[in-house]
This record gives sequence, C-alpha cells and structure tokens, in this order.
Amino acid sequence: MDAEAQESFREFVANRSSALLKTAVLLSGGDRHAGEDLLQNALIKAAGRWHRIDEPEAYVRQVLYRQQVSRWRLKWPRRELTVAELPETGTAPDASGAAELRLVMRGALARLTARQRTVLVLRYFEDLPEGEVARILGCSVGTVRSATHRSLARLRALAPELAALGPAAAEQRPARDYSPVEVRQ
Repeated sequence: MDAEAQESFREFVANRSSALLKTAVLLSGGDRHAGEDLLQNALIKAAGRWHRIDEPEAYVRQVLYRQQVSRWRLKWPRRELTVAELPETGTAPDASGAAELRLVMRGALARLTARQRTVLVLRYFEDLPEGEVARILGCSVGTVRSATHRSLARLRALAPELAALGPAAAEQRPARDYSPVEVRQ
C-alpha cells in the first residue's frame, strides 16, 4: 500500500470505526470483544484490497455481515458462558430510560441465536430492506420475513420488559377520544 492509500485508510478507520464497531457489537450479541474481533478482521480484509474499493464503508459492512453469517454456519459453534445475572454495568441508579432500554435490549439480543440476531440487526439497526437482507444472507425474501417474524416473537418472549421501556409502552396507554362533540351556545 502506498503512502497516500495508507493515509486514506487511516483516515477512514479514524472516522468510521466507532459506527462500524456498534454494528459489529450488535451482530456479536452485545459481546464487545467479539465485536472488536469481527471489525478488526473486516478492516484487515479491507486494507488488503484498499486500492480497489470504491465504497469503503459498504465494503467493510458487507464483510462484517458475511463473517457473522459464517460464524453461525460453523459446524461446531463457539460455546458461550451463560450466567443467571448480568454483571454490573457501572451506570448510576438514576440513569435515564434510554440507557436502561439499551441494556435490556443488549441482554435480550445476546440471548437470541446468531441468525436471529443478525436478521434483526440488519433489518432494524441497519434499516436495510428485506431484499437487501436476503441478498446479504443468501436466502429468499420470504425466508427473511419469516426469520424476522420468529426473531421478534422470540425477543418478545425472552424480554417482556422491553414492552414497558420502549415506544410500544406509549401505544399501550389509553388513547384520547377525539370524536366530534356537539357544542351548544
């Protein structure tokens, strides 16, 4: 890699690595270390082809997705340590509802299978259309739809407390009656 390409790559990593790391951590089920490994491997692949890449962020994200798909297709999946309670997060007791929602969501995503988590991250965090998710995962749009439906159902079953924390809680409140009222003068 020549000096100009090397500087361009360093600039890309400095500017975009935090956003890419968020995606990688979500794909890894909230495991920051696994997300860092996933991102590092993707950046290594990008560095080797840097002079041929037109859209670096799209390329790195594609590598992230494909590596995650490869992880859950392994014949011998990695064993994960499950614990009864999550470790202390270091947040103050008066933390906002958004922080609590993130923690609950991270824990719930970690309890999903890698495939379920990948489908939800691509559809809702990355906001990709079903057709694009199907192309990335190498399956049909119908498979993406059914996997999304099943993944959301499993997420709701694993973490019913999400309903009380998120925007869905606002929808459960009684609605005001805005029907026309006769006004007498």
